[in-house]
Formats: sequence, C-alpha cells, structure tokens
Amino acid sequence: MKIGLRTIKTAIAAPIALMLANMLGLESATAAAIITVLSVTNTKRSTAKTAVNRVVSLTLATAIAALFFSLFGFNAFAFGLYLLLFIPLSVQMKIGEGISVSSVLITHYLASESLAPSLILNEYLLMIIGVGCALIANLYMPNTEKKIKEDQQVVEVMMKKLLSKMSDSLNQSTSEAVLIEECQSLAEFIKQAQKRALQFEENRLWSPISYYFEYFAMRRLQVKNMSDMLQVLIQLDATESEAQELHELFDFTAETLAEDNDGQEILRKIEETYQRYREKELPENRQAFENRAMLFYLFQLFQDFIEIKAGFYRDMTR
Repeated sequence: MKIGLRTIKTAIAAPIALMLANMLGLESATAAAIITVLSVTNTKRSTAKTAVNRVVSLTLATAIAALFFSLFGFNAFAFGLYLLLFIPLSVQMKIGEGISVSSVLITHYLASESLAPSLILNEYLLMIIGVGCALIANLYMPNTEKKIKEDQQVVEVMMKKLLSKMSDSLNQSTSEAVLIEECQSLAEFIKQAQKRALQFEENRLWSPISYYFEYFAMRRLQVKNMSDMLQVLIQLDATESEAQELHELFDFTAETLAEDNDGQEILRKIEETYQRYREKELPENRQAFENRAMLFYLFQLFQDFIEIKAGFYRDMTR
C-alpha cells in the first residue's frame, strides 16, 4: 500500500488543527480537523483558493442564516430556507466548494439556538484554524522542475526522431502505420508532461507565468499537426525528385528543433521552396496533378507546424 505525500500532510495537519482548537477552548473543535482534511489539496495555489473561498462562504452563510433564523426561529424550516438561498448563491459566486463545510458550521447555530457574537467568532476560528493548517501543510511541495525539463528534452528527442522517420518515409508507403503509433505515444507523453507542468506552476503562488504548461500545449499542437501530415504521407505517391525539397526541410528541422529556436530560418526556407514550386511547370496528367496538390498541402501543414513554434516563441519573449 502506497501512502502519498498529500495523505501524510493531512494526517499531520488535521490533528494539529484539532489540538489548536482545543487549546483555544472552541466548541465543536473536531470541525477544525475536518475542515483541514477537506482543504489540503494537491497544490499550493488550489489550497489557497480553497481557503479564501471557504472564509467568504462562511460569511455568506452566516448572513443568510442570521436572516432566516431571526425571521422564523431556529428550526428545520428556517434551515431549509437557508439552503434554498445559500446553495444557488454559492454556485453563482463560484464558491460552491464551501457549501458543505459552511452548512455544517451553520448547524452549530441551529443546535445552540443562538447567533451570539461569541458563537459566530467560534465558527470563524474553526474555519481559520482548519484552512490555516491546510495552507501551512502545503507550504512544502517537492520541486518537480528538474523532471519537467527532462520531459522537455524527451519530447524534443522524440519529435526529432519522428521528423527524421517521416523524411525517410516520403517514398516508403509501408512505414506510416508505425509512425502513426509513435506519434500517438508522443502525444500521450506530452499530455502527461503538461499535467505535471500545470501542477508545478500551481505550486508557485506568486508567479503568474505558465511557461512550461504553454510549452507543452505548443508541442501538443505540433504533434497534432504531425499526425495530420502522416495522414497525407500515407496517400502520397511522389517521385524522389518531387519529394526532395520536403525531405530536406524535414531533415533540417529534425536537426535544429530546439526549445529556443524561433523558427524564422526554417520559415524562410519554406518560403523559398514555395517560390521554386510556383516556378515549376504544370503537371501533365491527373496523377501528377494530384501528387503535386498533396505535396503542396503537405508543405502547408509543415508551415503550420513551424508557425506554431514561432508564435509560441514570440509570445514568450514579449
């Protein structure tokens, strides 16, 4: 049985919350521990958001409960009216995660048949201790940046190999099925790497930059584009001379593909290749025309592939 870091932190933070609540002599001290259990999330940012939302939620809940308990008394009918208003308002205000916790605290007013300031303070202290211990527990998060950078290197190596194989397969119709499978594996690896990048960035409370997440999003788009190119390659029946320029572009990109490459040089090469294609004589028959059209479409897809990276580079260097 594997015990995760989140479980360990929860098991430490919840008893501490209970001890603090008992030390302060708070009523229903166990609620502080329960709030801690419910508030320890996977990242610092999500825990901080949960903490703020739950304090806001308790404020809203207390105001609504005070209204209905004052009008109708401390009974089930008033509690039902409270829920009838509190739940949709919470959802509308996007603090729905606090509905259950706040409502449990509101039942303390109901059980005590009181809205005395001391009791309201008691509930706020239970909430603050609970979410505060969760926040403190999540101050420690393992640094996964090294792993993410390794993921970047793996992605770039895999993309280079795939581009090289696509170049080699321009006139080999038997290899595309293997390439499609490799492309799908690469797409899945990038998807998982992007999840790790998101978690890493969610643990940087004061950094709005999401470079790694955007990097893998860019690579996912490129791999989707490569998948589209492979679908064209399956149908392509071009001669070696017709495919030579595309072959050279694939090889050049495979050699120069890198995180810090702005893509401008390869875009210039693509434009030069377009120009040479425009100057060629028109195809003499239908088959040659279809092959030329497929090659041209492949060039367009390849240009899109490079422009995805060029756009990312521009956005990240502004």
